[in-house]
Amino acid sequence: MGIDDAALQAQALALGQQLQALRLSLVTAESCSGGWIAKLMTDVAGSSAWFDCGMVVYSYEAKQALLGVRAQTLEEHGAVSRETVLEMVSGALARSGASIAVAVTGIAGPGGGSEDKPVGTVWIGWKQRGGYARAQLFQFDGDREAVRRQTVAAAMSGLQAMC
Repeated sequence: MGIDDAALQAQALALGQQLQALRLSLVTAESCSGGWIAKLMTDVAGSSAWFDCGMVVYSYEAKQALLGVRAQTLEEHGAVSRETVLEMVSGALARSGASIAVAVTGIAGPGGGSEDKPVGTVWIGWKQRGGYARAQLFQFDGDREAVRRQTVAAAMSGLQAMC
């Protein structure tokens, strides 16, 4: 059984309460999740107290222009890589007023996968202002919807663990 909307909404509410209690503000940089994390955050009433902004960056050009991801990083490692997600999360934090950031990049499917990076490959990065960025590789199962739901849940779980 997959992650349903109610579970995601409950997780978003809990994360929002945590961020507010700690006086932290959040920025999101999303590729394969298409803004879903930002949507869940802003679905929470009062989220303007702790949600700064969100960026959906699908193309190489958007990752470079909006987040400062280096062209060399994208050429050498691809969009779905540890190196890219670390530059995404650092760039999101640097280009916002937020105190904590999450970034996601991956292959949700149904196409786009390869032997090295099959469908379901997702990198998630987290960073708190003044701290070091960290990244984690996930291999999610299921169709496009299932991969994206798991990505969103894992991104929020990582934020909860940081707080």
